[in-house]
Amino acid sequence: MAGQNRLVKKPQTDPVIARNRKAAHDYELGESWEAGIVLQGMEVKALRAGRASLVGGFAQVENGEIWLHGVHIPQYMQARWFNDGSRRKRKLLLHRAEIDKIERKVNESGLTIVPTLLYFKDGRAKVEIALGRGKKTWDKRQALAEREASREAQRALSRRLKGRSA
Repeated sequence: MAGQNRLVKKPQTDPVIARNRKAAHDYELGESWEAGIVLQGMEVKALRAGRASLVGGFAQVENGEIWLHGVHIPQYMQARWFNDGSRRKRKLLLHRAEIDKIERKVNESGLTIVPTLLYFKDGRAKVEIALGRGKKTWDKRQALAEREASREAQRALSRRLKGRSA
């Protein structure tokens, strides 16, 4: 066995880099797709360091391609130089049929393409995008009230069960 190079694959503990929790609050999310993302320079290393933000990000179909706007990938500090395009637009990689389907739905229904998750899969950076319809203020309040009511019901049930077992 001496002299043989064996590659040992390191297990990834958490390949998720960033989640857009605000998207579920601001939009009614529908169908979703996994897309590759075109990165430049040291952006991959910055992502591997776990530094990115999807809040405020959105995607648009332009000339038959989907572009991701407003996603923040900060400068990688150990890099000698970096094109400081931390919020530059980045191309998403999808099949032509998927792009056409997304474009049709966006144009017909007035939906928005929202990034929900940024992660690594087999060593490549991926973005999960979803179609979202913007919620009105009263929708957000209603969802918050429903969530609070279900939490209170769980608490009451828990108190009752603890009271009987003690």
